[in-house]
Amino acid sequence: MSKNVLFEIGLEELPARFVDQAEQQLLENTKKWLQELRISFDNVRSFSTPRRLAVLIMGVAEVQTTIEEEAKGPAEKIAKDESGNWTKAAIGFTKGQGKTVDDIYTKELNGMSYIFVKKHIEGKPTNELLPSFNKVIESIQFGKNMRWSTETLRYARPIRWIVALFEEEVIPFEVASVKTGNTTFGHRFLGDKIQLTNPVEYQSKMKSQYVIVDSKERESLILEGIKELEAKEDIVIPVENDLLNEVRNLVEYPTVFVGSFEEKYLKLPSEVLITSMKEHQRYFPVKTKKGELLPAFVAVRNGDNNNINTVAKGNEKVLRARLADAEFFYNEDKKQSIDYYLEKLERVIFQEKLGTYAEKVKRVVSITKSLTSMLSLDKDATRDAIRAAEISKFDQMTNMVGEFTELQGVIGEHYAIHFGENEVVAGAIREHYLPRQANGNLPETIVGTIVSIADKLDTIVGCISIGLVPTGSGDPYGLRRQATGILRMLKDSRWDISLEAILNVATKLYRSVDIEQEDWVTVTNNLHEFFQLRAMYLLKEIEVEQDIIHAVLDKQIGVFEYTEKKAQILSEKRNDEAFKPVQEAFVRILNLASKAESTEVNPAYFETASEKALFEQYQANVLPYRQANQNKDATLAIATLSELAEPIHAFFDNNMVMADDEKIRNNRLALVKNVALLINEFANLTLIEWKQHN
Repeated sequence: MSKNVLFEIGLEELPARFVDQAEQQLLENTKKWLQELRISFDNVRSFSTPRRLAVLIMGVAEVQTTIEEEAKGPAEKIAKDESGNWTKAAIGFTKGQGKTVDDIYTKELNGMSYIFVKKHIEGKPTNELLPSFNKVIESIQFGKNMRWSTETLRYARPIRWIVALFEEEVIPFEVASVKTGNTTFGHRFLGDKIQLTNPVEYQSKMKSQYVIVDSKERESLILEGIKELEAKEDIVIPVENDLLNEVRNLVEYPTVFVGSFEEKYLKLPSEVLITSMKEHQRYFPVKTKKGELLPAFVAVRNGDNNNINTVAKGNEKVLRARLADAEFFYNEDKKQSIDYYLEKLERVIFQEKLGTYAEKVKRVVSITKSLTSMLSLDKDATRDAIRAAEISKFDQMTNMVGEFTELQGVIGEHYAIHFGENEVVAGAIREHYLPRQANGNLPETIVGTIVSIADKLDTIVGCISIGLVPTGSGDPYGLRRQATGILRMLKDSRWDISLEAILNVATKLYRSVDIEQEDWVTVTNNLHEFFQLRAMYLLKEIEVEQDIIHAVLDKQIGVFEYTEKKAQILSEKRNDEAFKPVQEAFVRILNLASKAESTEVNPAYFETASEKALFEQYQANVLPYRQANQNKDATLAIATLSELAEPIHAFFDNNMVMADDEKIRNNRLALVKNVALLINEFANLTLIEWKQHN
């Protein structure tokens, strides 16, 4: 016979961004806990709201599973003395397992005999094991924790109640001085205290007290409300998943309503209006079917529709105040000039050791100039890139960005056009902040891409040069995100420039500036390792295997787009039966190459047709391979190298490489070395764990 179990953790309001992850942890940790305790169950459901996390476990066995377990003891030669009697080691082993020497049997492992006993572990009643759930509650990790009262437990918010039921029976334990019971609480304003009599009534009883404990159900109710408004008002309400997820985790009982604001505010840039609504108030903007912004918003109340018009008016008042501030800032900012804001940058610190924002901008301009030169940009694009770099940070000093930090770059674009800059330069100011997240949108113009890379490169090299290397979860300057962005932009832009080349631009610049820095061997090593880890992350994202990643990144990251192509083709070749002879030939060459001291090959010392054939094939393939390599054609490059496979096998089959004659031996090793060096230009194939084909 099976029973049902309910655990609910009652909390002060959790930040919305913590709710989903905490619920997922609770679900996974509960399943793991049940499995470790050998408690069988049918299924587990999780629930969450801002004020609670819960799991409902259905079909829980009343008794822990009984198991038969084999325990391994010492080797038989230790377990028995010379007379064949059991030693103290054997007796101690069996006693520790609750057995006697009469229960011993032997088995052979890896050519040696060991003693064993069989253990029968009787299952305990489930109700005796359930109180250990306190460990599951304590195991949940949050992005930010706090302590309260005299408690030592660190949690996102204080725990206020705990429900723990095994059918109608309360499971006794406590966490942070809160004892378990069968009492929970409904909606903070609309609900009452609730006595639960069994786990399966949880959802229905909570709903009767205005709490929808299933987050997906709350999301569906929000979407239904939005669709009803769209149909009723003939409008479009764009719904972004991030905002929807956040809103559903801010409420326990969602009711959708619409509000409005004065049309005069539509004169502000749409990004200002949308940011005020979404980021600050968690409202959904409203548009016409043509995509034009309307003076309206959609919000979600945490409660029913009683007095909803009053609620709407209250929200309108709050939004109106924000938009009035935005209008004032917008008008005031436009009364100044770009030079006015650039002058203010000279008094604002970017980073204590790296100086002011004005000093950072000078470095970004220098890196931008180098990149335009490396790319052989035309005169107009070069001029625009340098100008965009020069004024890239001016909007940091505006009132609007001071109030709406999310609009940095976006407001810069609007103001730059207002102040007479061309659209390319203005657009680059916005684009140089991209990508804003590791997987976010990339700049679409070459000018924006150059300034974005230059800005991020300055930040990364600057921080690492003064010892600010990200460790663990600590990355206050977002260096990992910015490094990922650089690699993604290099790949997307298809520039024939290696990462190491652009890193060299920034490191060379930093060696010339008057900043206290770490020694450059350390800095160079840290930069290399830092970008290697980011490149590995991106290659894992496209499911390239770890050993292949190490093979293509062994010497350098290089031109990242090409490095990724090489990784993908090697991943394909790993499972290609036809490639097996090629792989074996390459590995034979690479394994022997380290014994060579010279690369000078003298054809006069060839004794066999096979070594002459390998040398001729090598000479014939060098230029075609390097041309394919230069053209970043990974398929042609590996195909060209593969033509060496048959001559390599013939060479090894018909020649003793380590010949007694020193001249012959060194000549053959030099030939091996040359072929190996050519193969290694593609990747270090010795690092790949090749699949064993049948």
